[in-house]
Amino acid sequence: MKLSVFNPVLYDRDFESACEFLKEHGVSAIEIGCGGFPGRAHCNPEILLNDDKAFEKFMDTLKKNDLFVAALSVHGNAVHPDPEQRALFEDHFRKGVLMAEKMGVDRIITFSGCPGGAKGDLTPNWVTCPWPEDFLHVLDYQWNEVLIPYWKKAVAFAKEHGVNKIAFEMHPGFCVYNPETMLKLREAVGPELGANLDPSHLIWQGIDPVAAIKALKDCLFFFHAKDTKLDKYNVAVNGVLDTKHYENVLNRAWVFRTVGYGNDYSFWKDIVSALKAVDYDYVMSIEHEDSLMTPNEGLTKAIDFLKQVMTFEGKSEMWWA
Repeated sequence: MKLSVFNPVLYDRDFESACEFLKEHGVSAIEIGCGGFPGRAHCNPEILLNDDKAFEKFMDTLKKNDLFVAALSVHGNAVHPDPEQRALFEDHFRKGVLMAEKMGVDRIITFSGCPGGAKGDLTPNWVTCPWPEDFLHVLDYQWNEVLIPYWKKAVAFAKEHGVNKIAFEMHPGFCVYNPETMLKLREAVGPELGANLDPSHLIWQGIDPVAAIKALKDCLFFFHAKDTKLDKYNVAVNGVLDTKHYENVLNRAWVFRTVGYGNDYSFWKDIVSALKAVDYDYVMSIEHEDSLMTPNEGLTKAIDFLKQVMTFEGKSEMWWA
């Protein structure tokens, strides 16, 4: 298993400086945003797909700092009901695939997306309950008329360009938000769809990341190392569904934290062990979204923490037997 960092946390510096920082801190892989919500600050396909000299410099920077690209990320909503939003996110996804092809990267990280509740809507509609029955009609429309048809076409495009792993971050607000919905879409579309397991989005839903790992098994294509802290007093009053801004740390039911500040070493060691048990031996990619720490402090603490809990060699044979 290798330690990776998702690069938006380093957008305060140029790409070369970011890569140098990662090398200095013993990181061996990088997940690079190239569109959608993560932005294109370090990797703009509009430039790198059309300027061979810029592309060569980009790749040389990675090589010089002993970094391999674990994945390209284009988190977005390519089934957004607003035509302009949909077109933008879909364009970024397709450009991300072409970028991956040029770089020799086989996986893209994104969201499943969330359509509107019916034709003509302009805003996404995330359904969280089956009653009134209007919501069941919404789900039928979203999955059978929009989501499944779109991803069948998107997978076909990705495969044509050498990308055979599309990893959905299971994120509330989108149609794929837990293992059940992940496996449902994979079953409908194909094995090219898998999970980017980010414990931070599962913890507050009441999902045990270890149980999720065991349920997904070979559907695990990627892993985000990010933590969540539940405030038991706020949860006791209002539950876990919380629309207050993430910066309102004191009053929220839960907040994203740097790994180790939401859950302890034992929790994260169990996650690492579960990943190894299901033969996931790729990367753990740090995503920093901690409102209580600067990007630099949060990232360096996460790197130090994960070095203590990750296992970097393969499984052992039963040498003792």
